[in-house]
Amino acid sequence: MATGRQFEQQPYTAQPGKTRMNVTLTRENFQKALAATAATIPTRTTLPVLSNALLEADGEALEISATDLDISVSLRVPAEVHEVGAVTVPAKKLSEIARELPEAPVKLRSSGDHLALECGRSRFRLHGLPREEYPTFPQVPFDEAWKVECRLLQRLATHTAFAASTEESRPVLNGVLWQLRPEEMRMVATNGHRLARMSARLAVTGAPQADFIMPPKALVQVDRLFAAEQVVEIARSENHIGFRGPDAQVYTRLLEGPYPNYEQVIPRDNDKILVADREALLSGIRRMAVVASDQTHRIRFSLGGATLRLSVQTPDLGEAEDEVSVQYEGDPLEIGFNASYVAEILRYISTEEVRMTFKAPERAATLEPVGGDDSYLCLVMPLRLLE
Repeated sequence: MATGRQFEQQPYTAQPGKTRMNVTLTRENFQKALAATAATIPTRTTLPVLSNALLEADGEALEISATDLDISVSLRVPAEVHEVGAVTVPAKKLSEIARELPEAPVKLRSSGDHLALECGRSRFRLHGLPREEYPTFPQVPFDEAWKVECRLLQRLATHTAFAASTEESRPVLNGVLWQLRPEEMRMVATNGHRLARMSARLAVTGAPQADFIMPPKALVQVDRLFAAEQVVEIARSENHIGFRGPDAQVYTRLLEGPYPNYEQVIPRDNDKILVADREALLSGIRRMAVVASDQTHRIRFSLGGATLRLSVQTPDLGEAEDEVSVQYEGDPLEIGFNASYVAEILRYISTEEVRMTFKAPERAATLEPVGGDDSYLCLVMPLRLLE
């Protein structure tokens, strides 16, 4: 497999013996490769070839690639290769066909810009587009690559990416800040109202330190294409970052712009501390969220003593209240939060107990696991309470 390709439209010259593709592979491997790459295919595009998947037979494997010009992926699966070659065909239809195939070997043959598929008694013929029209992958040098166990990537991404913004007003917040250091890596995401940060010691060290901002969709693809136990090579160019394993590659365009100084917004002087059973707190918040406003999702926390009182008042709907037994240190406090934000953070905390800290009704609160990984920290900004 090539380790670096340009996204420029470069001419493709068919070589003798490579104008046709003829392979046989298992239905399971065919379905696996298509399912892994299909998420990258854009739903709408002005460039018809981007709706296609690129199938390339080379040596002892079939490689299936997909790109939307921002994220590119490829996966190699074992195949019996009779003739090497390449063809592009509509990815959505090919995936739909693959899901319905009977339990039998899949035979793929290309002729020009067409692909013939046989599986048991089923036969299909799809019209494609010329291989030379397909964009090439970005050139990313792997000579100074980081090497990271994929389970660490998956863990950090899962626990932070949910906090990224989905609005277009500040594009840099749509990404996840990934900080790589010689002995540690950290991921941070925020939408300006909530923040999630997690760090981990590097199992394998590699290239010098770097910071970059990645789209969450690319991290999902890394999770999908690489096994947790795999050690993945990671390298970057000026505008792209690439992930490479024995059978899979993921490339993504990096988001440009300075990421906010998140350390400045993490409170250091919160002096009111609450420790609660995570599941009990989450259940209470979810019950209050049913009656909360669909616009603000505002609920009230009333802190003081051994009981946390949760309440909500929505003028056009009604009101509700609940109580949760807690351990609390500090003066009484009334503070409002977006119930959806707090509930989502609690779902990503895996310990039985959660620790929350507060300062004042207008100051950010923090949430951390108790008795577990101390490298995970979330914060949520409060909402102004209505009198």
